[in-house]
Amino acid sequence: MHRYAEALLAHLAAKGAAPPATPGFRDIPGYWLPPAIEALVAILAGDDPLEPLSRAAGRDQQQTALFLCLALAVSGQGSRIHASWLGTAFGELSLDRPVSHGQRSLWLAAARGAYGPAGKIFVLRKLDALAVQEHADPEQWVQALVPGEPSVVVPPSLVDFPEMAEIPELARPAMAAARLARLRGRCAEITSTRQTDQDTAISLDNSSGSPASSWAEDEPLAILRFLIGLGGPAGPMASLNSYLLEDLRPGSDPHLAAIALHVAGPILRGVAEELEADSRLAPPTTLTVALLGHRIHLRPEGPEASSLAAAEAALVEDGVMPRPRPWAAMVLIVAGIACLVGAVISSRLFAAAAVAMIGLAGWQLWQRRKLVEADGRYVAAQVSELKELAEGAVWALHAYAREADERAKQATEDAAELTRLIRRGPRAS
Repeated sequence: MHRYAEALLAHLAAKGAAPPATPGFRDIPGYWLPPAIEALVAILAGDDPLEPLSRAAGRDQQQTALFLCLALAVSGQGSRIHASWLGTAFGELSLDRPVSHGQRSLWLAAARGAYGPAGKIFVLRKLDALAVQEHADPEQWVQALVPGEPSVVVPPSLVDFPEMAEIPELARPAMAAARLARLRGRCAEITSTRQTDQDTAISLDNSSGSPASSWAEDEPLAILRFLIGLGGPAGPMASLNSYLLEDLRPGSDPHLAAIALHVAGPILRGVAEELEADSRLAPPTTLTVALLGHRIHLRPEGPEASSLAAAEAALVEDGVMPRPRPWAAMVLIVAGIACLVGAVISSRLFAAAAVAMIGLAGWQLWQRRKLVEADGRYVAAQVSELKELAEGAVWALHAYAREADERAKQATEDAAELTRLIRRGPRAS
């Protein structure tokens, strides 16, 4: 029986039909698989499967239904399943229990169109019945849909003042508008996906005769092998939310992403409304910013004079290094004068010493003056730069205010388009 079942699965995966040889094994009392295989062969041959199907269902109805649904999906003949088999095989989903491997396989097969539109609608209704959005963390779903968001969004008006983009009053609308645009782009990417030639070659529709090893997802075939006793123990199961979040991430199967987006629709609509509201926040007319390490209060007409004056005073205080009186130079001058007096009275040798000491004192005073002038030039440059930055920040604030209207208009368009794309749903893709 196992040898025939293995050959049957290999033939179904490669050719989409049962092997020409008829089953040569005997029934095993109480075991659902032998009559299930007979029923599958009868269905593929166009014969009446009622008798073996009744025996198999009487032994294990859910396993029989799962086997037949997956086997027909793998062979590209999912349209031959009975409507009740899918419900029996799928069972009940729950937010509190992991999704079984059989449920995930049926979910995958239905998403890829193995059972036609009815199969996809069946999975959607199962997911809708759980009201996932009532137990979800919206931020978690947004992060799954558009991961790797920047910590700061710098709008064009603030390119020269990127530190201003971190101020909450300015950052919140810009971040909201950027996130809304990314959400719209990701939803458009998911809902606009169409079956390309490559998609058709790797889908569950096996009309092209592609071997199972070329499929992007081999879980249905793996579960079939497990059902007939050829596979190892099933791997760990994941929760419903884990599967949905994984399906939403970029790079996931587009068919699964479309279903996950349908489930996330109510969550994303609420997020889009909040982001649109944040994007429309009016920019502040006055703002306090840090320029050169000093807080300057900006008004529409220009930087506030008192805050600018306080910053200039601080620059002067910080830029001018306190220096002691030039005592050494003063001592040298006094000593030099004394030597001049001595030269007049006694010896001319004192005159040379006097000239040397007075010259050294003059050089020290000249060096001190140069340092004071350098401090003055540095402070003047800092003050000039501060005034220039303050004026530039005021103009940047005006430019940001002009951008706000365009940002709000774009956010409204993005929110409306995102809502339309969600309503469009997986049936469109």
